[in-house]
Amino acid sequence: MAMIETVKTDGFTMDYLKFGHGPNIFVMIPGLSVQSVMGSADAVVDGFSLAHEDFTIYLFDRRNELPPVYTVYDMAKDTAAAIKALGLTDICLFGASQGGMIAMTIAIEHPELVKKLALGSTSSHVTKEQADGIDEWIELAKKGDREGLYLSFGQKVYPPAVFEQFRDYFIETAKTVTDEELQRFVILASGMHGFNVTDRLKDISCPVLTTGTFEDEVLNSDSTMEIAQELDEKEGFRLYMYIGYGHASFDTAPDYRRRVMDFFLN
Repeated sequence: MAMIETVKTDGFTMDYLKFGHGPNIFVMIPGLSVQSVMGSADAVVDGFSLAHEDFTIYLFDRRNELPPVYTVYDMAKDTAAAIKALGLTDICLFGASQGGMIAMTIAIEHPELVKKLALGSTSSHVTKEQADGIDEWIELAKKGDREGLYLSFGQKVYPPAVFEQFRDYFIETAKTVTDEELQRFVILASGMHGFNVTDRLKDISCPVLTTGTFEDEVLNSDSTMEIAQELDEKEGFRLYMYIGYGHASFDTAPDYRRRVMDFFLN
């Protein structure tokens, strides 16, 4: 059974999952989700079983006490504060989607914390087209359309075959979504509006791996290429593009976890 712990800072508390017993510190920041990733803690631990010997892994949720307006920059500030509160340094930092936005910002603002950075299906700035897609989810959440939100989210995040396989699961899971979870989702999704660190990417001093997928229906592959364009001359930069695994290639590509771990270890 995975154990969820809570770190307390002066202004907030944040839940995190800690597992593995290796010498390297691996910090994971998940993407936006309708319900907390902590509800899938056991699956996360099992999914990263190959990493337990080499890494001690910390998976951070968003803070528990959300203000009415909570930007990606705020999320990065608070996650960095939680990392510092636990005394973590020299970390291998991985962020997926919105978590990648947070991870990039931490690497820019707190270079002393990050040894290596891996990014999955993310964007260094949220375009109007991307914001429009996010706004569709926000409106569904505001209307309380749990099933519509879960199905729209799943259809855009996963490749068609995976979505169809899990359609009934999404419908059933949607029934468990609380009003509080919908409110949190609206705040967290809205926090991506106006995000832009493209001009600061060159401030990232550590080696970076960025991955994307050519048929990303959420943030599109151009976002990954834009990051690559800014960082491709940096020592230690690597780019890998997937085909056929959807926005959530970080969950669906069978070699994904090994690719990230190899980058962190070599």
